[in-house]
Amino acid sequence: MENVNENDPDASNDKGINPRRSKPEPVFNLPYIIVVLAAILIGIHAVRTYVLSYQQDEMLVYFLAFIPASFGPTYTGMPFPMSGFWSPVTHALLHGSWFHLGMNLIWMLAFGTPVAQRFGAFRFVLFSMICAAVGALAHYLSAESPFIPIIGASGAVSGYMGAAARFALSGIGTRRKFDSRGSAMSLVESFQNRQFLIFFFLWMGFNYVFGSGLLDFTGEGTLIAWQAHIGGFLAGLLLFDLLDPVKRNRTA
Repeated sequence: MENVNENDPDASNDKGINPRRSKPEPVFNLPYIIVVLAAILIGIHAVRTYVLSYQQDEMLVYFLAFIPASFGPTYTGMPFPMSGFWSPVTHALLHGSWFHLGMNLIWMLAFGTPVAQRFGAFRFVLFSMICAAVGALAHYLSAESPFIPIIGASGAVSGYMGAAARFALSGIGTRRKFDSRGSAMSLVESFQNRQFLIFFFLWMGFNYVFGSGLLDFTGEGTLIAWQAHIGGFLAGLLLFDLLDPVKRNRTA
């Protein structure tokens, strides 16, 4: 039987573990900017759902949503003609349903977390705005119904996926521990990486199948703005180098 001095801070307990030195790992290790953005998105949708009237919510959608017609000759007839200055970004704050919001939050937690850890809060917010705007631009260039507003953070979330693919896929299949600030693949190396190519073509195929309306996974007859998804993804993939602060560790 061991003689343990209870007054010794370095003494071990009956399991051989020092309770003062052994701290449990957190279940969730989310960057605070991810938590803040998630709270903002949930709060906005809760207010729209439970506080605003139908007419008030409609006005909010017209004020923040991206409407392609706002950039054409008919923009003066829109409820908020000047919304074209902010709607390419602010449309990401609105969602069509709790399911729509929940799906974007899941993808944001999965792919936005490593990007936020790598970029830091300021770069991450700037990156999110750029990807949302490029997603809106992609939708504008291919929109068949210019008066239908698009909402949702899917363009920004797709951008996180494109960025994360540059540094998160290179270590798959190896024993190397994942490090969000580890070396990233160059754009050329990315398209030479098997894991990246599988991910890339699966993502493009997913958007084609669901965006074309061949399948409706929402069960609500909701169309997916697949152009915004692809635009945001390509923005994240191609613009990653401009905002990536980890320069010296890059492999190319």
